[in-house]
Amino acid sequence: MARQLEEQIAGRFPVGRRLRVLDVGMGQGTQALRLARAGHQVTGLEQDTTMISAARSALRGEPEGIRERVRIIEGDGRDTGVHFVPGSFDVVLCHGVLMYVEEPDPLLAGLARVLAQGGLLSLLVRNGDALAMRPGLAGNWAGALAAFGSTAYRNRLGLDVRADRLSTLTATLAGIGAPLYAWYGVRVFTDTAADDAEPPDPETLEALLDAEERAGRTDPYRGVAALLHLCGVRG
Repeated sequence: MARQLEEQIAGRFPVGRRLRVLDVGMGQGTQALRLARAGHQVTGLEQDTTMISAARSALRGEPEGIRERVRIIEGDGRDTGVHFVPGSFDVVLCHGVLMYVEEPDPLLAGLARVLAQGGLLSLLVRNGDALAMRPGLAGNWAGALAAFGSTAYRNRLGLDVRADRLSTLTATLAGIGAPLYAWYGVRVFTDTAADDAEPPDPETLEALLDAEERAGRTDPYRGVAALLHLCGVRG
């Protein structure tokens, strides 16, 4: 996903331009820190205190110049209007958040509102068109059959959450003035890997990422990915 995001940023903004980035639901700050290291000014919005602590701990390990480019705000992603004026950011990230939001449209409208003209909206969502893949590949046939036609699922944390369909989000993004510009699949081949699996050696990892990146932009593979990475542009 980081490669995909980098491709979209490089194709939309001049080389060397320092972007204003908002990371909604920043988690432990993986993407926020990566973008700050690239020279961008990043604001992270997160409501989970454990994640905030992890992000601040990671930030403390960075050089002063990078620390100065990151601001962390405790708050709900649905309250962007409380914290920011319209058009405040060139790039808005919302990765792994929508599955926890019962009604995502108001959240998405708020994200589009704080995007500057021509700004990039990056969403990472659970793929509602491929929910049967994980249980099916695991041999859970009852789970696979139940997943067809549904957007509800239980995640690996044991939480009952929801997925999004590409067609639905395409229509939503058009309606909020940030129409879909590009989309990718994420975790096409590796979704069934165990959470506690040992990371592969560097050479194998590089090959794995290359294969995932290729599949994530190629039909029909991207359509059955566990996650979808959608990029909209503020018109």
